[in-house]
Amino acid sequence: MIKRLLLALASASLLLINGVHAEESPATDLVLLTENFPPYNMAKNGKNFAQGENINGIAVDIVREMFKRAEVSYSLTLRFPWERIYKLALEKPGYGVFVMARLPDREKLFKWVGPIGPDDWIMLAKADSTISLETLDDARKYKIGAYKGDAIAETLGKQGLNPIVVLRDQDNAKKLVNGQIDLWATGDPAGRYLARQEGVDGLKTVLRFNSAELYLALNKDVPDEMVAKLQAALDQLRKEGKVDEILARYL
Repeated sequence: MIKRLLLALASASLLLINGVHAEESPATDLVLLTENFPPYNMAKNGKNFAQGENINGIAVDIVREMFKRAEVSYSLTLRFPWERIYKLALEKPGYGVFVMARLPDREKLFKWVGPIGPDDWIMLAKADSTISLETLDDARKYKIGAYKGDAIAETLGKQGLNPIVVLRDQDNAKKLVNGQIDLWATGDPAGRYLARQEGVDGLKTVLRFNSAELYLALNKDVPDEMVAKLQAALDQLRKEGKVDEILARYL
């Protein structure tokens, strides 16, 4: 009798544990990660952690609609820093990260869905700055601020410009105004949006040195069929003008 009771209690405990785990980790086709990168992706409360409906932005709205149409289930989490979520998407099957610049040295590391939106690379200066640049090489003599782990910072580093990096790109807006840096290497429209959030207006573009597109990057183990379904859904959204409608909500 006692033995049967113990077995029943053990079975009940196992069911309870499995139920809790199932509730904490619902089955999804993909685990999507993003970061605070306004206006493309951002936590509604401005913090560096958010999940599900507590995240919005241009890319988030596009991705939600894309996955809905493709009938692919997913979970969405915003985390910090970028390097961490990049590594997770790179190494873990079933993971993806957005938005990411599709660069040659990243091409074979992921499977790609996009483009989701533009991300021109620019150098911003204070409104009263006398800095004038014709080429990226002209910027070598100045202190350049950039975002750690970002494609812009990595590219500048490879070209020997040695940017001063920060963990939050918006911090560069105040550093620029305060004279801690001479130039801010950032994306357009992201940089201007971030600056306005920090109460900084009137920055001027002194150089536009690259035109890039931003994508959803998926782990290489994600099935090609799923990638194709997502791409087809995004292409249809763009054809219907839905992508432009979403862009217009934020810009």
